[in-house]
Amino acid sequence: MEAYRFIITGKVQNVSYRKSIQQIASLGQLKGYIKNLKNGSVEVVVDLHDDQLDEFTQILRHGSPLSDVEDISYEVLSEDDLLYDGFEIRYEENSS
Repeated sequence: MEAYRFIITGKVQNVSYRKSIQQIASLGQLKGYIKNLKNGSVEVVVDLHDDQLDEFTQILRHGSPLSDVEDISYEVLSEDDLLYDGFEIRYEENSS
């Protein structure tokens, strides 16, 4: 299992994107978080098995009914010392 960090750009804030992804990830018993970034994109950090990567990327691309994902980039985190209690929505200061 590896920790991945995704950055999703497009119309992904104020369209229930975080809530939609959080619900699907929780159903799949994934661990990680999703949060809005100040530049209008969304960050997702999640622990995945290699065989889950493509499916999870498709979940991120589909998003919510009102979202319009333009691009998804990701990287494998070399060290992930964050502790997760399921899959949560995190809030950054001064973000929605």
